[in-house]
Amino acid sequence: MMNRVILVGRITKDPEMKSTQSNIAVVSFTLAVNRQFTDQSGEKQADFIQCVVWRKQAENLARFVKKGALLGIEGRIQTRTYEADNGTRYVTEVVCDSVQFLESKGETNNETTYEKDTDTADNDEFYETSKQLAAEEDLPF
Repeated sequence: MMNRVILVGRITKDPEMKSTQSNIAVVSFTLAVNRQFTDQSGEKQADFIQCVVWRKQAENLARFVKKGALLGIEGRIQTRTYEADNGTRYVTEVVCDSVQFLESKGETNNETTYEKDTDTADNDEFYETSKQLAAEEDLPF
């Protein structure tokens, strides 16, 4: 049997690390993953997938990742249930075995900093256009 998931998407909010009673680090987060097609109005659609990461990778995620960061994850789908005031609740999530940061620290969409290198700006006719496209089209929300 096989249960493997590989996703590339953007994290929807800053991760918050929590600890279990036995002091194991855990971070739950939502990954926005673009669909390959657009809706009838031409807008891109995205799926928002619940993910969880444990131990050292959870610590690294909480320390280095901010909202909008591009992540690659590999893991497995897991379902679980718990009792709440209004009955049994079911949760389906991706338990991450591996999390890859796919952008350097300053490249995330909402904190993109472009240092204006005069040599690059003067010699590259697509410099301004690429700045605008990178800032507008990367986030699915």
